[in-house]
Order: sequence, then C-alpha cells, then structure tokens
Amino acid sequence: MFILKRQDVEISTIQHPKRDQQVPILYYQGQTFRLISVFRANQEEEAKALWRELTDNRGKACVLLEEPDRYSVWGKVRVEQINADTEDYKSMTALIVASILLLQYIYIDVEELLGARQAALFEKDIAEVCRQKQYPQVTSLERVKYLLTINPLQVTQLPNWQEHHIITFLQELHRLGKVYFGNTNFAHPVVDRLQDMPEADLSFFISWLNQSPLNKLWH
Repeated sequence: MFILKRQDVEISTIQHPKRDQQVPILYYQGQTFRLISVFRANQEEEAKALWRELTDNRGKACVLLEEPDRYSVWGKVRVEQINADTEDYKSMTALIVASILLLQYIYIDVEELLGARQAALFEKDIAEVCRQKQYPQVTSLERVKYLLTINPLQVTQLPNWQEHHIITFLQELHRLGKVYFGNTNFAHPVVDRLQDMPEADLSFFISWLNQSPLNKLWH
C-alpha cells in the first residue's frame, strides 16, 4: 500500500486489552496501523517481501516504514478493534499453543527414534530457522530449548507471533521433519498429536489449518 519515511507518520502506543504490554500504533493520513514485524537495516529485501506478500497476495492494507536503523511492516486496523480483540487474542493463542505442541512431539520422536545426537541437531536446526526468520522472542537456541520444555497450555508467556509467523514456522517444521524422518508420516493425523488441547481450541486449529496454505502438509 505505502512505503513511508519516519517523518511521514506519527507513532504512539496504547494498552493491550489482555496483555501487560503497550501496542505500537502508527497513524498516517487519518488511518491507523498496528505493528506486524520489524527487520534490521540490512534486511530491506526481507521486509519488502513480507510487505508485498501481505499487500499483493493477501490483499491487506499495509505500510512499510523505512527508518535509518530498521524496516517495519504495519497492518491497517481500527483502534476500537484493538480495544475489543479478546477473541482474536484467544484464537491466536490457540494457534501458537498448537504449533509448540507439534514442535515438542516431533522433537520427542526424533529423540526416541533417531537418538540424542540427532535431537540436538534438530534443536539447532529449529533455532537457526527461528533466527533467520526473526521470529519474535525465539531467536536463540536457549529460547528453542525453553519451548521444548514448557507446557504451552499452562504458561502465560508465549511467543508474540502473528498468523504469518505461525504459517512459516509450521512450513519449516514440516520441512525439517521430512529431512530427519525421510517421509511425512509424522505429519498426520495431526489431531492425534494435539489431544491435550481443549476441544474448542483444537477444533479451531484444525479448521484454521484446513483453510491455510498448510492444509496439504499437516492433515
């Protein structure tokens, strides 16, 4: 939609309705945008690729903000929508929880079937994917180890991922699983891997999965 400079916009924050954090908000010509993703100064191509994916392929109204030390992508939103997005928050949490559970189950399978050495390599491969893709709050081996040990159904501090983070994470997880196991049997039936989830959250995840680009990978 727009490629803008810092002097073109006004940026402030509002309180998230369900989290103890401030949400960055960008204002441009009477329109409101919420932060989607941040890139370093040397990641111009990655930032523009995400911006084009969201605007050209998904039809979303987005801003690409160029600053001296970073690039950032912002999606159009209504302020009242942010103040009343409890259901969106709960839905995104279900997707994040499911993604972490799938990561944990595949890691356990790697360890049990292929051994501790391969499991350690799998950890490093996942950490490298997260570092390259700049997943919020999961850009180191230590953070991957944390995800592998927590119960995502009980902790309150989950990664602050958006839908596009989840899609690419599950794509990369499937790719690595295929590399380690030599087939895709690990990916189905996916519902068997997620039996610990509340029924409503599991149903939502499966429905979302079937309508996403992942439907032919995880089923």
